[in-house]
Amino acid sequence: MTKILDKLYYAMAAGAVLALIILAIYHHGYLSTGWPYWAPFFTFLHVLSGITWIGILYYFNLVQTPTMPKIPAELKPGVSKFILPEALFWFRWAALSTVVTGLIVYGSGTAVATWTIAIGMILGLIMAFNVWFIIWPNQKKVIGLTPADDGAKAKAARVAGLTSRTNFILSVPMLYCMVTARLVG
Repeated sequence: MTKILDKLYYAMAAGAVLALIILAIYHHGYLSTGWPYWAPFFTFLHVLSGITWIGILYYFNLVQTPTMPKIPAELKPGVSKFILPEALFWFRWAALSTVVTGLIVYGSGTAVATWTIAIGMILGLIMAFNVWFIIWPNQKKVIGLTPADDGAKAKAARVAGLTSRTNFILSVPMLYCMVTARLVG
């Protein structure tokens, strides 16, 4: 599993394979009770929060993590002291906002309970848990908000990075489920 999480393209392929599995299951026996109509305002907030959250997740995995080894050592503090704390702020609060607004929409009774929504919700909750209880505590060590020696910082960076890559993989089938749940009649 670590081999998949270590390589961006392997992680992308793993997320695609999971989505294809869901697609295959979906195509062969999906049960629907009709078109789900969601409360527009909370749906908008949910989508906006999700775009922010997943956009930053993709930034971390597609831009920042692959580029950091190429940045000269004297320039890296600019990223870790200025860009990373800001990105992590928006990342974790967008994750929470996505979960809260999703639960509001789902709990409003305007959503049709389907297995695709349920799977998307479960994946989103796992990802939000990872953000708040694994990534953020480890990143606090990396950026110096929690005291840690160099060895602990390196370990924390690795754990946060692998967990972020896990979320990257889970985001593909989660997005598939959340989008297609609205299209099923």
